[in-house]
Amino acid sequence: MTHNIKEIDAKGYWRDVVKLTLSLLAIWFIVSYGAGILLRSVLDQVSIGGAPLGFWFAQNGSIYVFVGLIFYYCRAMNRLEKKYGVEA
Repeated sequence: MTHNIKEIDAKGYWRDVVKLTLSLLAIWFIVSYGAGILLRSVLDQVSIGGAPLGFWFAQNGSIYVFVGLIFYYCRAMNRLEKKYGVEA
């Protein structure tokens, strides 16, 4: 059964959406800024395919994480919409 947002717990839905979004943004920030910039000197002690790990994270690893976050967000939002009865 499909409900509009007025018939459900709108505050609970919004709270869960914001919590999910902030969590994923924190992961995005840690991977892009932390691994690529802050931890570069530590990560550069290891190499992958001849490239320092800090460089690898900044160029390739972060992209893989970002794509993974997109897929995770999609699945998590579908679960939240089903939980609260909000479907397009």
